[in-house]
Amino acid sequence: MTDTVVIATRESRLALWQAEHVKALLEARGLAVSLLGMTTRGDQILDRTLSKVGGKGLFVKELEAALEEGRAQLAVHSLKDVPMELPEGFELAAILEREDPRDAFVSNDYASLAELPAGAVVGTSSLRRVVQVKAMRPDLKVEPVRGNLDTRLRKLDEGGYAAIVLAAAGLKRLGLGHRIRALFEVDQMIPCAGQGALGLELRADAGVLKQQLAALIDRPTWLATQAERAVSRALGGSCSMPLAAHARWQGDMLQLAVALGHPEQHELPLLKAQFEAVVADETSARALGQQAADALRAQGGQAYLAAAAAA
Repeated sequence: MTDTVVIATRESRLALWQAEHVKALLEARGLAVSLLGMTTRGDQILDRTLSKVGGKGLFVKELEAALEEGRAQLAVHSLKDVPMELPEGFELAAILEREDPRDAFVSNDYASLAELPAGAVVGTSSLRRVVQVKAMRPDLKVEPVRGNLDTRLRKLDEGGYAAIVLAAAGLKRLGLGHRIRALFEVDQMIPCAGQGALGLELRADAGVLKQQLAALIDRPTWLATQAERAVSRALGGSCSMPLAAHARWQGDMLQLAVALGHPEQHELPLLKAQFEAVVADETSARALGQQAADALRAQGGQAYLAAAAAA
């Protein structure tokens, strides 16, 4: 392929790092690559939580428009921001090896969540993080904090929060690992589907490029995230649903942990389940995700899902 591959990307520092990372991988394989920086609706609306303005899909729609119009051939996303169902004519061609999937506790004054005094304010705009923080420390106040990574850190530094919770992957990718005071192990705070992984989206008719991207697929990450995303897909996942799903390998066994909280009544118990199976292909990965989703429904999850749909 002699033409330049144009990568559509958000213009935040983290998104540009991710796009540059993919650009370097493709250039190492002999492709000519350039970037098309774009500001998405998700970047523009900062005064409301994502669950109130359309969800994480706001971060990808403009990039998909660039693909559809031929202004770009490839879009690089944080996989956790990619809706479970892509529009017709688009597909994920590759998922790269996952960075650290854990959530990070970031604070200037406290070393861990346990050290926070009662009533301290913790910032996060993720309902998944809200319900899990409240499950561990119901005495804390959890308030929204929007904006890109640098904006959230600035708001912490200005004293608006005692601590904030962020994805460890983004901090590490930008060389900000020193801001992490503690990491939540995945047994403490289950990550969201796809956290820490990058997804490469293209038009379904871009056959040649799809073949070239196949070399970038990290199969263990691909299968693990297929299981995670299957949970969300089965439950009708959206930003108004506090859903966690994380899969990790134990030899050839894939172990999937899930949790579902109530979107408004955070004092209600978290519903949790864990399953494992030998996973060798997408079909078995998705079956594992379906099994976990069914278990959450069986525990009373339907009422939680109905509340999320009405939110």
